[in-house]
Formats: sequence, C-alpha cells, structure tokens
Amino acid sequence: MAKNNKEKSYWPHMILGFLLVGITLGYWTVKSATSAPVQEENEYMLKYQKADYNINKILKKKMAFDKAYLIEIKNVDMFLPKKNEVQHRKLKPEAKLALGMNRFVYEVKDKATGTPVSDANVTFLLTRPHTDKDDIKVENVPFEAGRYVVKNIDIKKSGRYLLRLRAQIGDKVGYSDIPAYIKPSE
Repeated sequence: MAKNNKEKSYWPHMILGFLLVGITLGYWTVKSATSAPVQEENEYMLKYQKADYNINKILKKKMAFDKAYLIEIKNVDMFLPKKNEVQHRKLKPEAKLALGMNRFVYEVKDKATGTPVSDANVTFLLTRPHTDKDDIKVENVPFEAGRYVVKNIDIKKSGRYLLRLRAQIGDKVGYSDIPAYIKPSE
C-alpha cells in the first residue's frame, strides 16, 4: 500500500524568503548610500587624495614657514565660544561674520624683524566645515599698505564657516584656519 505523503517541506519557501530579504536590503543599502552626497575635504586647500599623498612634504614646508613667518588676521571681532562640557577640549576663538559683504585683512610678518612680507603668494578660502558647495576662493590676494586684503566676500547663509589662508614664500608654505560663525537671524 502506498503511503500518502501529505507532509510539506517549507525549506524552498524559506530560501526564497531569505533571497528576497537579501535583495531588498542590498537595494536599500545602495539607495541610502547614493542619497547622501560625499563632499571633498579641502584641508591645506588641496583635494584629499593629493594632500594625503604629499602630507610629509606639506608638513615640512609648513614647519619651515612657521619658524620664519607669522600669519595674523586683523579687523575681525573674535569671541571665545562657551565651554563644551561634553567634549573636554580646548576651543579656538571664533571670528564673528555678518551676512552680506565681508572684508578680511591678514598680515604676514617675518618673525625675526616683525616687518610685513610683501612678496607672498596668498590664497583665501571661505568654506563650511562639512561641504564645499558654498566655497568662495580668492586666488592671488592683493597686498595693500602692508597687509593682504580680501574684499567683497558675499555671505548669504548663516552658520559655521572656516576662514582659510594659504601663504607661500619661496618653498615655505603657511596656513591659517580660523573658525567663524554667523548667528541665524531670529
């Protein structure tokens, strides 16, 4: 007498279900990864890959610059942010910016004599910490009356910024990074 095999096996259904879950999670991963745009890092005013590849040369040139020269920002109100109780770290003073037209004045001085250096190749970059979409870059900042003056920088959004300056004198290259802030209008 033949046995009636009414027992069903659910393994094919489970394998098909796991396959569908895997495909769905793979699609979700790709979709969420492409929806968050990747921003280039602009540390040292270079692309990340170029800065990473040449970091030893960059740091050597920066140390040589820092021994001989000094970069200072003038005519900007600075304030010390409130102490962060969660992250116990030393906070840098921040520059106060204003919406609309801004002007920045930098001095590049010889440390030995204290005299301004007039033959530096100076580049200025106004950037936001986590995006390069709103960057304003000024190549060849002009030297006027002993100072390097960056004029007509139009800032349209409030929030956090970085004032970056790169000064090259011969084979020495110096950098100045100053955090800045524009308080949102209420």
